[in-house]
Amino acid sequence: MSSADTPADPRERILAAAAELLAQGGSEAMSTRAVGAAAGVQAPTLYRLFGDKQGLLDAVVNYGFARYLAEKASRTPGSDPVDDLRRGWDLHVGFGLAQPAFYTLMYNAARPGEAVEAAERAGRMLTAMLERVARDGRLRLPVPMAAQMLRAAALGVTLTLIAEPPATRDVALSVRTRETVLAAITCAPAPAPEQLTPAALAIALDATLPERPNRFTAAETALLREWLNRLMGEAD
Repeated sequence: MSSADTPADPRERILAAAAELLAQGGSEAMSTRAVGAAAGVQAPTLYRLFGDKQGLLDAVVNYGFARYLAEKASRTPGSDPVDDLRRGWDLHVGFGLAQPAFYTLMYNAARPGEAVEAAERAGRMLTAMLERVARDGRLRLPVPMAAQMLRAAALGVTLTLIAEPPATRDVALSVRTRETVLAAITCAPAPAPEQLTPAALAIALDATLPERPNRFTAAETALLREWLNRLMGEAD
């Protein structure tokens, strides 16, 4: 990193140095001593800003993942929400292959039952995309279940491809898995209202409830969701 590119803020300087070390040598190269030396700060400054090594790891993951999230968030939704899911999947896998150190750290650094902020933000974006599919009457499963399937599949594919040598990497695996999962959770474009199943209608209605927070009382919303969940259970 040239002096002209060195951030003046110590926190940004530490994150930039740590990100560069991570990209070049993986998490093993990102010791607190190496990060402090590269950033030109003493250990007390590093610990004051990030608390401990885990705090630094989490901050670096969020720092590196921010560019991916910014690109994903800046994309204008298309006319077909399922195609938007395809593009989101490809962007996710592409980020993992382009930045394997950041990606593996993001999903391996989380403590059991916890997730780093970047992964949580990505999850919220995925949920919003699936809610669009549901409102279009094209989601076969409830949004949380569909999101869990997509996340698990995309994570598995990306980590599998990262582990393969680039020369023998079967990138078509991503497309095959993506289409298999999308076929399982979505249906054909915009069915006519009379062709929608009760389960599809229930999923679509459930996805619109957050947009109407004051329409029902908490008790009414809970009862409505109970009825909708019963209808969702009738999905094929």
